[in-house]
Amino acid sequence: QVSLVDSGGGLVQAGGSLRLSCVASGRTFSSNAMGWFRQAPGKEREFVAVVNWRGDSTYYADSVKGRFTVSRDNAKNTVYLQMNSLKPEDTAVYYCAAGRYVARTPGSYDYWGRGAQVTVSS
Repeated sequence: QVSLVDSGGGLVQAGGSLRLSCVASGRTFSSNAMGWFRQAPGKEREFVAVVNWRGDSTYYADSVKGRFTVSRDNAKNTVYLQMNSLKPEDTAVYYCAAGRYVARTPGSYDYWGRGAQVTVSS
């Protein structure tokens, strides 16, 4: 069992930066792939980024590649999403998720955080 608490959202102007954090409880954190997803109003939840259990492989959605960076600190049971050069279209609720494998589909993840609102003003 893994419990996830994501935080760090907020309101920022276009071009600004935010860092999301997701703290996990549970003994299996270090063996899980950790993903970030987002969901804007009226839209489906979409993949943003994922990092493997070791932290040495990362994958990104094309829409955030070069602007967002996912990382993890297994000693702190924490995964991060550094978001730079934010755009209004990045506005969404961001969720962290834990799964057994690196994947881009929400259904591949077993545990979810409650979400953090990110709002980017133009």
